[in-house]
Amino acid sequence: MTYIVGMVSQKGGVGKSTLARMMAREFVAGGLSTKIADLDTQQQTCTNWAGRRAENGVTPEIQVQSFPSVKSAIEEAERFDALILDGKPNASDQTIEIAKASDLVVIPTGQTVDDLHPGVVLAHSLRKKGVAPEKIAFAMFKTTGSERENAAARDYVSQAGYMILDGEVSVSTAYGSASDQGKAITETSFRTLNERASKLAQSVIDRMAELHERQVA
Repeated sequence: MTYIVGMVSQKGGVGKSTLARMMAREFVAGGLSTKIADLDTQQQTCTNWAGRRAENGVTPEIQVQSFPSVKSAIEEAERFDALILDGKPNASDQTIEIAKASDLVVIPTGQTVDDLHPGVVLAHSLRKKGVAPEKIAFAMFKTTGSERENAAARDYVSQAGYMILDGEVSVSTAYGSASDQGKAITETSFRTLNERASKLAQSVIDRMAELHERQVA
């Protein structure tokens, strides 16, 4: 069985592709054959990142391929243990396709209402299109380190009726520097930052396993 994870967002710049790259690295490090399907054919953020990773000799190798459609990406699924769909922001039709094809849909969000509200609106729209709410999870990105703000953001998502994953990715230039070298955010030079990101990655993995167990039961 192939695990399919969809990374979607209502707006750009909230961490969707960063999350896709992190999860691909963690899946591969855990022994799962993995591919990122880069569905943003104009930006090709993940595709370009994979090129930098290869040029810098960063291991493990991460397979990334650009696809023109969700359908063509899904055709690759049976060849891998995990397929990560990294979609375009603000692409309603494609976003719905990704969500319906995925076992888990992850929506990254910041702590402010400017980020939280569009994410929740997106989640509601997916539910209206038939996506089960238990398949939708939010991930905290670009956090400030304020426990009060973090708690308020988590409460906002919970009150809206959605799961919010453990762990978070804070604002740090070290994450950007790692990306410039073709590294994931669990591969920075700082152990504490790596551990924070790893906690989020593990939460995604745990949620995937939980949903799989429900399907089998």
